[in-house]
Amino acid sequence: MADNERLALYASVGPELTQYDVDVDAATLTRRWTVRVPANVQYAWPHASRRFLYVASSDSASGMGAAGATHHVTAFRIDTYTRALTLHGRPIRLPTRPIHMATDIPSDYILVAFNNPSAVRVYRIDRYGMPGEEVTQPGPIDAGIFAHQVRATPDHRQVILVTRGHDAADGKPEEPGALKMFDFRDGVLSNEVSVAPGNGYGFGPRHLDFHPSQPWVYVALERQNALDTFELHNGALSPGPRFRKDTLADPGSRHRQLVGTVHVHPNGRTVYVANRASGTVEFGGRRIFAGGENSLTVFSIDPASGEPNLIQHVDTRGIHPRCFHIDPSGRLLVVAHIMGLSVRDGDAIRTVPARLSVFRIADDGRLDFARAYDVDVGEQTMWWMGIV
Repeated sequence: MADNERLALYASVGPELTQYDVDVDAATLTRRWTVRVPANVQYAWPHASRRFLYVASSDSASGMGAAGATHHVTAFRIDTYTRALTLHGRPIRLPTRPIHMATDIPSDYILVAFNNPSAVRVYRIDRYGMPGEEVTQPGPIDAGIFAHQVRATPDHRQVILVTRGHDAADGKPEEPGALKMFDFRDGVLSNEVSVAPGNGYGFGPRHLDFHPSQPWVYVALERQNALDTFELHNGALSPGPRFRKDTLADPGSRHRQLVGTVHVHPNGRTVYVANRASGTVEFGGRRIFAGGENSLTVFSIDPASGEPNLIQHVDTRGIHPRCFHIDPSGRLLVVAHIMGLSVRDGDAIRTVPARLSVFRIADDGRLDFARAYDVDVGEQTMWWMGIV
């Protein structure tokens, strides 16, 4: 990055996306400009050139909640020096709520995952960086149950759709999760293979990330509060994980816990996983935080086997850390908490606001808290955040 270029963090509150300048050396964020999309931001992904940012939005409720009617992908041009966002063409319409999106490796296509109903679709990107028409697939696609992420493999040969499934609840049996793997060429998905250890029962994957140089895929299991390590060889995932690790400091916690995002450090020596809790109980006539772990679990990666080994649990200083991101130099990590919540403080009640927490990354991958920036989200949520 040139000296006169800025590193930018973008964070959403409802339908608004705000830019913050990032000073890695000082571990600080400076708020700049805000743009707006047609509905609440769901996810965003940069073009491979880093000249454009694609933002998925929807007015649907999260999870299995009420369906809305406004679903889009909006393209923004990223200013080379200020990193400010400018609308780039018209938004394209989507059929339902997009839960996740990414581009293929050269950014010729946008890959979109939908959770309710579960689906994956592919849209062309034209030579000007604008999203365009959908690529018609040659046949039906088994998109599993409750897709949550879609990623192209680093060699650009496959696409993996991460489908979470559902725990047993309200008299309904468990619905299995899976990793749905497709060959990918010219925007076409084919030769689907489902990787579902135990037929997908006891396997609830939410997100995955790839090691930058080895054939290791790290999969965060939302429903099991665990991290699985798969191997990817010759276009095929291992049928089961090589390693499974708990992510909670207290695996026997009585509080409702969910694993979130997983990211491998750019140097490939560490992997980080978010643990989320935001359940409430009544106290003093108010709903307050019930307790649980809002934290990052840090694992060192064995360079020979890829095994993740626990080295740290660190409190993220907020409620429900849905997204976190590592700057390209690997020296700074920022966590976004989606909401504020009242918490008990002795006999009193105080509010922990939604916030961005900034951590320095040590040479061994451990995290050291630097500072936090409170964000007024009102009745909205800070649903997505990322660094470009």
